Amino acid sequence: MKTIMVDMDDVITDGNFTNFLEEFLGEKINVNDSKVYYRQELIEGKEEEFKKIYQYKNLYENAPLLDGCYEVLKRLNEKYDIYIVTSYIWGKDIINPEENLKNKFQYLKEKLPFINPNKYIFTQNKKLLNFDIRIDDRISGLENGKINLLFNSWSNNTITEKELKEKNIIRVKNWYDIESVLNELDK
Repeated sequence: MKTIMVDMDDVITDGNFTNFLEEFLGEKINVNDSKVYYRQELIEGKEEEFKKIYQYKNLYENAPLLDGCYEVLKRLNEKYDIYIVTSYIWGKDIINPEENLKNKFQYLKEKLPFINPNKYIFTQNKKLLNFDIRIDDRISGLENGKINLLFNSWSNNTITEKELKEKNIIRVKNWYDIESVLNELDK
């Protein structure tokens, strides 16, 4: 059975981080228009102030799954060995890692009950792990896969199709696109 690695943030859910940023900054943020790679760059120089308010807040409380995620993952889970691989540590320590780990675990357990919690892997270094298929919104999470699917996101929309082709990466726009690509590759 082929293995699939699925990233969590901006692939399974967007979480609440953008909402926290908007609340903190007092303005609406359009991440598609921002020129940052990591959203926390928007609070550069104010990290300690942000941390005092938000470090223990649950990034995943009431956060919806992305459209199609549940249905497609459930179907894929019947054909593949699926692992959720995600980091729980934030740069500049603005979100408490222990709370974030607990919150991610609970979110996955509640929202995707058909995936065994023994198949959650919490790490920052995805390169250490081998999977047949990788699904991530960051190119760095796609190294070492036989099939690499870049989940379209605000953080990767400037990467050209030429660059992706050179790295043997297929861009997918949503969960239904993932299912379609994998079905086509299985033929």
